[in-house]
Amino acid sequence: MGSLFPFQDLNYPPPSFLNPKIEPKIEPFDDQLHLHQPNFSNTSNYIQEQLPVPEINLEEQQVYAEFYRISELFRSAFSKRKHGELEVLHPELSIVPHHGQVGNKVSSSTAIVKKALKHSHRSSEMVRVTDLGIEDQIYFRDLVRRTRMVYEALRIFLIQEEDNEKGLGFGKRMRADLKAASLMKDRGGWLNRDKRIIGSIPGVYIGDVFFFRMELCVIGLHGQAQAGIDYVPISQSSSGEPVATSIIVSGGYEDDEDAGDVIIYTGHGGQSRNSARQCVHQKLEGGNLALERSKFYDIEVRVIRGVKCDKAPVGKVYIYDGLYKIIDCWFDIGKSGFGVYKYRIVRIANQPEMGSSVFKYASELRAKPLSLRPSGYLSLDISKKKENLPVFLFNDIDSDRDPLLYEYLAKPIYPPFSYPQMNTSRGCDCISSCCDGCLCAQRNGGEFPYDRNGILLKGKPVVFECGTSCRCPPTCRNRVSQSGLKYRLEIFRSRETGWGVRPLDLIPAGSFICEYTGVVLTMQQASIFAMNGDSLVYPSRFPERWVEWGDISQVYPDFKQPTIPQAPSLDFAMDVSRMRNVACYFSHSTTPNVLVQFVMYDHTNASYPHLMLFAMENIPPLRELSLDYGVADDWTEKLAICN
Repeated sequence: MGSLFPFQDLNYPPPSFLNPKIEPKIEPFDDQLHLHQPNFSNTSNYIQEQLPVPEINLEEQQVYAEFYRISELFRSAFSKRKHGELEVLHPELSIVPHHGQVGNKVSSSTAIVKKALKHSHRSSEMVRVTDLGIEDQIYFRDLVRRTRMVYEALRIFLIQEEDNEKGLGFGKRMRADLKAASLMKDRGGWLNRDKRIIGSIPGVYIGDVFFFRMELCVIGLHGQAQAGIDYVPISQSSSGEPVATSIIVSGGYEDDEDAGDVIIYTGHGGQSRNSARQCVHQKLEGGNLALERSKFYDIEVRVIRGVKCDKAPVGKVYIYDGLYKIIDCWFDIGKSGFGVYKYRIVRIANQPEMGSSVFKYASELRAKPLSLRPSGYLSLDISKKKENLPVFLFNDIDSDRDPLLYEYLAKPIYPPFSYPQMNTSRGCDCISSCCDGCLCAQRNGGEFPYDRNGILLKGKPVVFECGTSCRCPPTCRNRVSQSGLKYRLEIFRSRETGWGVRPLDLIPAGSFICEYTGVVLTMQQASIFAMNGDSLVYPSRFPERWVEWGDISQVYPDFKQPTIPQAPSLDFAMDVSRMRNVACYFSHSTTPNVLVQFVMYDHTNASYPHLMLFAMENIPPLRELSLDYGVADDWTEKLAICN
């Protein structure tokens, strides 16, 4: 990792973060996004014409008088600035790229930068990260992924602790998402604290999905727990000029218009409490002024959209949609009759597709796949109803139909002699659902592996679910992975990975996805099959990614990963040369979004566990699923665990 790491130094100090203990306000949703192309014909020159004044009452006259006064102040503020330059009131800004100019660049070794991006205190330096090498991209993606895993693990841990305290009669506690962020900040767990990054955040991909505003703060994507505009305030700017870095678009203002690539964004301020309606005029200050300055200096802003989602804890998700430029800004009379500042923001070209667009497209694809894709489908259910949900097979690249040549196997096939203790175990006696202290909880070290929503709380060497000998119903909280596929998946042809798998649903972090299946062989059988050139999977070669899930040692140093139940000795291989399922097409990655968790439920021989796959992060629809297979396979030119 010795490559140089170039920056553009923008020479601005960082903003102050809101106290993460302050609960974010609930933002109203748009009933319907304005998807038509808005009319921009009257948006230039910041109100150049006087509005016609018909017969109006005294109150309306006062409104328009105030409007004219503010718009005149707005124009006078710009009149001091010449085209393409700024008066020498703030000479520091001359290094900011403006009208095609390039700012000063500072090079630093990757090792120094990596340390700086995780510093607990922020400096006054603003930078733009450029020209990341492949190794650096992998490093920062893994850093973001691990930080998000810590946040999610800590949030889940705090929820469990709160539930326990409520059971003992304690009162209402702080929201877990806020407290988790606060604890991480206190222990230096927030990213991008030393340098304030303009533009893309290393390790954050367009389309990444977040359930909580505070998670945006933790990784440095958006630094405000409540406000929709993140910016460097005048009070902390050495130049005395604020600059905006990111905005959140979620329908919180009635005058917003969102056409995807083009946004008419309304400035902040002037709203009545808990409403999208304006009640007073907005002012050219704070984030509003920062957006204007970013427009003047041609500085891009990150855009995060809030999108309705019934499965999200707060009713919406936040999706990173990439970089935009502020093209125009003006003062106008809003729908409620009060003055508002408006900004025309246009998406920069040649970026990956917007995550919010993909999110909507996936929703339509689930309902009417053939209408959206009239060609390319090889099967609308390759499992032939063996799974709870259909598994699509799609190829619009070439004529390859390879997955159709295999028999679909929803459950692994175990030879009878591989587990002589099959179905001889005694199960729990729970009636409605398993309770704390029952036999199955004791097998898992005295605690259940899942929360009541079926989320894996922390990885374990092996998880014991309730089985056929247990009296609890199929809806028991300890039967998460044995009931089959949980999300709609699609096997697709990829130019990068051959065949891959992507979900059509949003998969929350910690959720069970599916099982990895095949024909289970003893090691003696495997040695014979390997000589025939059959494709064999050795579960012992999967890296122990389960260790990462639920690890909160960064916040609680005394935390230790579970050692009970003990890790099994995996004395088997899995033949996938003739029968397999959708999991066998998951691609390899050293920064995977899926982990393997060993699970027992239908027998007691721990040497033959089920290979259950769980999400390591929030996985957006149509993003490829990946595992860390651990061993290279030369004949496929991909990393795999097959011989």
